[in-house]
Amino acid sequence: MRQEVEDYVRSLGLDAYLVGGAVRDELLGLESKDADFLVPGVDTEGLRAALAPHGRVEDLVVADRLVGVRLHPSDGRVRALTRAGIEFAPPRKEISTGPGRHDFEIVADPSLSVEDDMRRRDFTVNAMARRLATGDLVDPLGGRADVEAHRLRTVSPQSFREDPLRLVRALRFVSQLSFEPDDELLGQMREEGPAVKLVSGERIGGGLAADGMGELSKLLLGAEPARALRLARDTGVLVELLPEFGPAIGFDQESRYHDLAVDEHTFAVVQAAADSGFSLAVRLAALFHDLGKPHTAWRGSDGRLHYYAKPGFAEHGHDQVGATLASGALLRLRYPNARRQRVVRIVRRHMFQPGKGDPRRARRFLRRNGDELAFELIDHKHADLLGKRGSDGEPPPLDEIEALARFREMVEQERSSPHRLRDLAVDGNDLIELGFRPGPELGRTLHELLDAVVDEPALNTREQLLARAKELR
Repeated sequence: MRQEVEDYVRSLGLDAYLVGGAVRDELLGLESKDADFLVPGVDTEGLRAALAPHGRVEDLVVADRLVGVRLHPSDGRVRALTRAGIEFAPPRKEISTGPGRHDFEIVADPSLSVEDDMRRRDFTVNAMARRLATGDLVDPLGGRADVEAHRLRTVSPQSFREDPLRLVRALRFVSQLSFEPDDELLGQMREEGPAVKLVSGERIGGGLAADGMGELSKLLLGAEPARALRLARDTGVLVELLPEFGPAIGFDQESRYHDLAVDEHTFAVVQAAADSGFSLAVRLAALFHDLGKPHTAWRGSDGRLHYYAKPGFAEHGHDQVGATLASGALLRLRYPNARRQRVVRIVRRHMFQPGKGDPRRARRFLRRNGDELAFELIDHKHADLLGKRGSDGEPPPLDEIEALARFREMVEQERSSPHRLRDLAVDGNDLIELGFRPGPELGRTLHELLDAVVDEPALNTREQLLARAKELR
């Protein structure tokens, strides 16, 4: 697809360069969704005028700064390939507007060379450009060598000061691309970590990119999130980014079920979710699921710590407190409400027990949670079990993992059984014909009928349900 886009851009008569992540991914042998282009010798107005005959042109604004333009081509075939548009930018530089380190503007400067533009980017692996007309690589800072060595270096000591979001992006590259930060970059992260609080939540979590994914989401969706999270913890960035993590770092659970501190267990669960290919909601829930433990811990007569609600000891269990912490953090990071609510439900209900995994329990589980959440809860439980080690360093509890696998099979089997209101053999209109009035009573009756059918699917006939509804009036 990108080759077709490059061919199209080449046909526009611009001396364009493919830049940034697309060049990096190309050298790594990876498919890239990025296709950003630099056009030297023009300013933003000139670029807008040059592109106007070829489609609709709109300003490209990031963090309230105009950084270029986006073309939505008139050519329907190309437009179908680039639904979010094609991004173009002139060479740019930063001009100070005040004494603060964030007091600057990004302005186009047609006189700048491609090499100059590369020097104001974030990491050397992103500071490369390939000229479309010739295929020549522009690499003023040794980015190609760093790509080949899987080494992550900043373009300058000021990289994180210029944009603190780069702190999280560096962690994302550790998880997503297996890059190894050099010592200088690690020192810069420790020094500049507090600045991550200045970044808007949308850029970290909710996502301003065309794919709707912020840097934290991309980190969690990478192959090695645990390594990135440990690095975030060790450099101080994690607590600045998610202060909810502070009490969990190094917190000894003092439990026969856990040999790991809360932070290390959390990282192991996130990694297990990544290794299993579970959804972003499950991975976010893994990140927050046990953060309530330091707030709810109480010591029992067995001398160990416990984390469930008990009168006189803890008003709430760690699952409830963790759900509250997750909700606050995801709200602050501007995650979409639907995703935030899904994550909160997983955290709140992650302590469910499959029991014997019988069909009735499976149907009740589906009835309470709905199909999608039910399986995400099972996914999370699976990752949680994989992240456990007994107090004597024992391996994860294989018997519980096997029991959960059997429960998953039973839930899958019972998906075809009635467990939703729409599965009932009667509906609200049928009850109205019996004399029910629209309102709460009718709704309660339908739910009672569903509960009965979930317990005994054979009851789901029109005749039996109408008879039972008459009894409930």
